[in-house]
Amino acid sequence: MSQSQSTTEQSSRLMIDAGPIAVWILVYNVCRFYVPDQALYIGTGAYMIAVTIALVASIRIENRIPPMLVFTTIIVLGFGAMGIWLQDPIFIYIKPTIINIFLSFLVLGSIAAGHNVWKIFFEHIFDLPDEAWTLLAVRWALWFQVLALANEVMWRHITDTVVPESARWFDGLVLTEAFWSNAKLGVLVASMLFAAAQLPLLFKYQKAEADEA
Repeated sequence: MSQSQSTTEQSSRLMIDAGPIAVWILVYNVCRFYVPDQALYIGTGAYMIAVTIALVASIRIENRIPPMLVFTTIIVLGFGAMGIWLQDPIFIYIKPTIINIFLSFLVLGSIAAGHNVWKIFFEHIFDLPDEAWTLLAVRWALWFQVLALANEVMWRHITDTVVPESARWFDGLVLTEAFWSNAKLGVLVASMLFAAAQLPLLFKYQKAEADEA
């Protein structure tokens, strides 16, 4: 794949990833001022629609079914629907934890089994040796665990909704639902920075292969 094709596909991926989060933040914050008791559920419904549209767009752009996006969409729809139906925000709060933990163990388990899913998912974008794919996969697996831990810390310390005190880990930490909701933007930015931090690894191995050729 040419560099221009890779750049175009990565730009499309950014829009697909960022679009639903932008919809979530916009809808949630608008509803918070007019129907604060339902803002989380309305925002979740809008997010569910946005991720479904993003999945369809991704399939059309890439002409393939992206396994990771399919899984995350299923989790978003499943836990979002349960949260809305039961009117229980906990289902919505724990969704990012479940997604990230599953992805982490999926990647690490595939490496242990000798089938690196990270390579399977992204080899159509980058041409790397197995050593680089393994290193890249392990880094992302650990990053997913960091995100899962961060989400656990945040939702367990939301003090203005139904989260019980027994769920908290740190007595002095007090957060709001609005903070947790808007933190999705911070998580996206942090993930983009983490992805950018992997570029030297990608360039190193691609340059090495080019030199050998």
